[in-house]
Amino acid sequence: MRQEHKIFQAIEVGDGGDGRWAAYARTLWQEMEGLLTEEGRTPQGANRVRALFRTHMPELVPVLDRLAGQLDRPGAEAFLTHAALRLFTQSCTQIGQNGTLLRNYDLRPDQCEGTIVYSCFLRPVIGMQDMLWGLLDGMNDAGLAVSLTWGGRSAYGRGFAIFVVVRYLLETCDTVDEAVGRLRSLPVAVPQNLTLVDPTKAVTVFVGPDMSPTVAPDACAANHQHLPVTDEQERALRTQERLRAIRAAGVDDVAAMLKPPLYQSVDEQGLRTLYTAHYRPVDGRVTYYWPGESWQQSFGDFTPGSRTVTLGRTS
Repeated sequence: MRQEHKIFQAIEVGDGGDGRWAAYARTLWQEMEGLLTEEGRTPQGANRVRALFRTHMPELVPVLDRLAGQLDRPGAEAFLTHAALRLFTQSCTQIGQNGTLLRNYDLRPDQCEGTIVYSCFLRPVIGMQDMLWGLLDGMNDAGLAVSLTWGGRSAYGRGFAIFVVVRYLLETCDTVDEAVGRLRSLPVAVPQNLTLVDPTKAVTVFVGPDMSPTVAPDACAANHQHLPVTDEQERALRTQERLRAIRAAGVDDVAAMLKPPLYQSVDEQGLRTLYTAHYRPVDGRVTYYWPGESWQQSFGDFTPGSRTVTLGRTS
């Protein structure tokens, strides 16, 4: 079994205005700007996505302005709206219950930033960052946690990449119900599944450019939305198999997340499980797991630093 090493880091960036976030973002900018669409590189396209952001995420406009000014690169503002990005698909499995969120994130290692960020853009938020300020999963100081998976369909429309949607919900919402209400007015570019947890409620919501937000039967998600799943899709993604496995394991069985079928060593596309995240937002605490290793972070005790972990090794 082929193993691979990946560096994960943890950083604090404050409100994004003191240079710490920009110093980090500039190290990735050359790679990131290549993900900006051709339309987003035009003045007309940049104006369109800025208007879309202003309309749907007005609370974050001052943060967008602050970060774009700090980054100070052509195309930075359009990129940071996350409404003009070339998107990719990821695997992932997640479950929420009893104030706890548990998830595996599966992707090619070179496509994941691997950065745990403690920010105070509008409020304290801790999460696994992607696309410079978006989030793959995270929690806020109100006890809300949110995580994403790809919805498994190829539909595409004008709207936001899901990473900034997760960021927006955590920056502006206190509860699951409030976040679900916000989702009803947010255009999302590709089908995605969001699992949301607060101290009293847990739900999964299916979203996409061709559908209204739809609450799933339970607070679990893999990589499909509506049944039936085709045989071809199941062979490629094992989405139903993983969903059955995580339902059987439950929200506290971290060990099950670190072995097949939930833990993915590597597939034909190079996807593998990059980390397991176990959020207890009511305690303001998250623990990231890899086979044989873990890293806990919290609002009360956030520790910057880095870890080199081994991928492809099962417990």
